[in-house]
Amino acid sequence: MRLFKGLVIFFFVPLFISAKVEVGLDRVFLGGAHPSIQGKRVGLLTNHTAVDRNGVTAMDRFQSRKDCKLVALFAPEHGLYGQQHASEKIKDAKRGDVPVFSLYGSNRRPTEAQLKGIDVVVIDIQDIGVRSYTYASSLFYMMEEAAKKDIGIVVLDRPNPINGLTVDGPMLHPKWRSFIGYINVPYIHGMTVGELAQFFNMEYKIGAKLTVIPMKGWSRGMDFKDTGLHWIPTSPNIPESDTPLFYASTGLLGELRLCNIGVGYTLPFKLVGAPWMDAQQLTKHLNSQGLSGVRFVPIYFKPFSGSMAQLDCQGSLIQVVDKKSYKPFEIQGVLIGAIKSLYPQKFKEVMSHIGKSEKDLFCKAVGSEEPLQFLKEEKLIGWQIAEFQRAERELFMEKRKNYLRPEYAEDYRPNL
Repeated sequence: MRLFKGLVIFFFVPLFISAKVEVGLDRVFLGGAHPSIQGKRVGLLTNHTAVDRNGVTAMDRFQSRKDCKLVALFAPEHGLYGQQHASEKIKDAKRGDVPVFSLYGSNRRPTEAQLKGIDVVVIDIQDIGVRSYTYASSLFYMMEEAAKKDIGIVVLDRPNPINGLTVDGPMLHPKWRSFIGYINVPYIHGMTVGELAQFFNMEYKIGAKLTVIPMKGWSRGMDFKDTGLHWIPTSPNIPESDTPLFYASTGLLGELRLCNIGVGYTLPFKLVGAPWMDAQQLTKHLNSQGLSGVRFVPIYFKPFSGSMAQLDCQGSLIQVVDKKSYKPFEIQGVLIGAIKSLYPQKFKEVMSHIGKSEKDLFCKAVGSEEPLQFLKEEKLIGWQIAEFQRAERELFMEKRKNYLRPEYAEDYRPNL
């Protein structure tokens, strides 16, 4: 507000005015509702992360429309507003006069009763680009159930926050298929939710009547900061737009409980540390490994919560200096290898206390059991984990080309 000779002048600035990218939600109502939802009764799988470039949620956009009718909301893990922590069950609720059905409570799939009266299911949610994050699995479950009822699916596409180029980590073995890994793609797949939906529909022969509303202005080399969009934390421990890259770099250490990875502190997934580590020793070792796109610096910290709460810890902070050459899963393997090499007795002690449920969770997250065998039996495990399934990953890269949207290519020029 500024005052000029008694006049009060207000300046209103749109929240997302700097955004270079229009997401699917920005484009689905251009010139009226898209034909796939025009006049339809809509079920919306979404949460707080689904906002347009002006910060308006998909929930509000759909509830205010007259050219389609929102009749049900479906909420994934962490709830409709993202406040629930990992693995915390969520109950059904209501938003105004619209029922909210939890897909992370008594059931993970929509029931026949919940889908009754729905003509089309719209899915709009911000994923993080890592196979073990459950938002994509909720999408796949919804596609399967909707296809059984001949209900159409519309996916409003959003950026992969890591980028659309980085592909790293192992594939998913069918034995370990679960809610934290449902389709056979690498741990870091470099695809958008719309592209994943197309991949799933064709490769798994789902037969869903699928429509993807693509973004405008997004290209595969962009990370989330490049988009100009404002990041909304996807869950309590993914607070910043670069956190997904670090989740892909340390999340499996968290599953093994080898050390603190910043969860319970102010830097979730961005460090490794423990009371028994030596920050200078570990950092020197990691920086000597010749890893691309990263450097490590010593860090000393005291977690607020978790297994090491209120303990003086030290270790290494991960600093990514080149996101396009940085390989998250490779970093993860080298980090685990460094801990085993430098602190063998502590590593052996921690591994000996891992029970069947922890081992199964690790294998489901990573997609196979071979990396766990490396941890137990091999001495130099870091690079073995990093190189694991390279040939299978290269085969996937060829298949993946069939599902990458051409308008997201760096050099794409639409036909005029």
